[in-house]
Amino acid sequence: MHRMAGIFFAFAILCGSAVAPAAAQDKTLTVFAAASMKNALDDVDAAFTAKTGIKISASYAASSVLARQIEQGAPADVFVSADTDWMDYLAAGKAVNEATRINLLGNSIVLIAPRDSGIEKLTIGPGFDLAKLAGSGRIATGDVSAVPIGRYAKAALKTLGAWRAAEPKFAMAESVRAALTLVARAEAVLGIVYATDARVEPDVKIVGTFPANSHPPIVYPVAATSSAKPEAAAYLSFLGSATAKTIFEQYGFIFLIRPSS
Repeated sequence: MHRMAGIFFAFAILCGSAVAPAAAQDKTLTVFAAASMKNALDDVDAAFTAKTGIKISASYAASSVLARQIEQGAPADVFVSADTDWMDYLAAGKAVNEATRINLLGNSIVLIAPRDSGIEKLTIGPGFDLAKLAGSGRIATGDVSAVPIGRYAKAALKTLGAWRAAEPKFAMAESVRAALTLVARAEAVLGIVYATDARVEPDVKIVGTFPANSHPPIVYPVAATSSAKPEAAAYLSFLGSATAKTIFEQYGFIFLIRPSS
């Protein structure tokens, strides 16, 4: 009898060890977010966890990369894109819950140079000769065919009449943070990134800001995926809170909604 009790006890322990991680996992949300969100969203996530006890596992990359991963079944609960196109792409394939979608943040795009560059502050407008400014050097931004920052950059330069001459000088990076790193290391003489990225990298300086009317509005939409855990609702609500607004604005993002609390 004692032996049977011991076997039952051992079996219970094994079952408990199998169940415990699953229970803990239910209190973790996986967030796929645009690379430019990292610093600000890390702080927002820490505040959310402190308030709710729900942990956040964040994966940062270009919105294009993340959207394709979600499309292929990656286990994300929430997607934050740096443009509306990639969110639309997932919505068309029913990979996100359209009813949860919020256009959360705005941003601007800037021209940067290495901190010690001799290039001084300038005004960017029609007729801006980016190719001449770069000289024999390279210009870094995200891949203009897929990465949101690259798309915004190309649109702005085409509007200003500077794209054709500057195109051969571009170094296309896999994400905006990769482009930022190229400039910070002086491997590129210039770069086009979001203003929020430039603010968190001490080894670059902003030399110009692209006019808002030279490119499509920069919008960061957020939504729960179709397979999201129930806790995703609380997370999305927190992203729209006054606490999150304060953090995002500290990093230079533009909060596009009225805070919920």
